[in-house]
Amino acid sequence: MAVADVTFRLALVPGVTPTGWLRTWGERLPDVRLELVRVEAAEQLAALRDGRADAGLLRWPVADAGDDLSAIPLFTETTVLVVPRDHLLTALDEAGAADLADEVLLVPRDDVVGWADPPGRPAVGAPPGTTAEAVELVAAGVGVLVVPQSLARLHHRKDLTSVPMTDAPTSGVALVWVTERHGELVEELIGIVRGRTVNSSRGRGAPQAGPAPAPAGATPRQVTRRPAPRRAGTRRAGGSASGGRRTGR
Repeated sequence: MAVADVTFRLALVPGVTPTGWLRTWGERLPDVRLELVRVEAAEQLAALRDGRADAGLLRWPVADAGDDLSAIPLFTETTVLVVPRDHLLTALDEAGAADLADEVLLVPRDDVVGWADPPGRPAVGAPPGTTAEAVELVAAGVGVLVVPQSLARLHHRKDLTSVPMTDAPTSGVALVWVTERHGELVEELIGIVRGRTVNSSRGRGAPQAGPAPAPAGATPRQVTRRPAPRRAGTRRAGGSASGGRRTGR
């Protein structure tokens, strides 16, 4: 395969907008086409396992991740309450679960917040199929919705607003890939999301320099191996991104 024909497929779940990282990829690897694969959160891991994507910026953590996946948590988002602009709860700077006691909480089937015990009153009938449908119901006055901030922005409407939640579950985003497919392009992407410079990159875009000659009579130094990528299911502090809440590096 010619170099110009190389394509790296990156899965993206709704709400994730890695504009800066994509720009850096184009600058460092102009000969590798980066193809974005849009996937819903419910099918994000399947997209990696069946080969539709080489890596993904996905919702994390997820219950069905296994040892076949590696992940680098990147950031944790602020969770917000979506309500009509004339709703009483808009008077609050922050809302808590107790504030939802008298509200109908809409929990769509594609929910990524993951309430163990949702507050408020359950909606009558079947839950909304998607977050987009739930937003329409909020606008119609049927109930309220709790989502990560990026999804509130994605489904923004002029007649709705959002209030930060203080004690709701949070949803993070991680770079995830199938461990056995960890190649040089995955390593390049790891360097980009971790903020490595070109000179410190470990991927194919890294400068190729030969080892410095050892002084006469010197003995070889022991090589310190860098840690292997963290397997899925382990906990690790992540980085940060615009719109998310810092969790450390």
